Amino acid sequence: MSTHLDKLKTKAESVVGNAHAPYSGFSVGAAILSKTGKIYTGCNVENISSGLTVCAERNAIGKAVAEEGSNLEIAEVYVTNRNSEGKTVHCSPCGACRQVMAEFSKADTVVHYCGTDTLVTTDMNALLPDSFTF
Repeated sequence: MSTHLDKLKTKAESVVGNAHAPYSGFSVGAAILSKTGKIYTGCNVENISSGLTVCAERNAIGKAVAEEGSNLEIAEVYVTNRNSEGKTVHCSPCGACRQVMAEFSKADTVVHYCGTDTLVTTDMNALLPDSFTF
């Protein structure tokens, strides 16, 4: 089990309430741990033009790249969510987020996300097999 899991969960849950999700009512919070030991957070920011919406994972990665540069290497990811009723539901990272995470990860980078009644823990290779980067 990850020694960083509790800290990542706390950080992701601290930003899920900041999401701008007036159209879907679905808020997402993410926390990424870089190989330098720093944790970066992000939440989803929706736009009325849905194609301009930015997911929590990509916002967190953008913050990390802004601070660490393009040599960022992600060590671990945690993603949580709240639906319009305030409940956490099953939701894995979308395809776009998977590819952006892969850009800055190794095949064995650990990814945690909320399952139906449990936490799912996997790695990038299982989440995005045959990606453009591994």
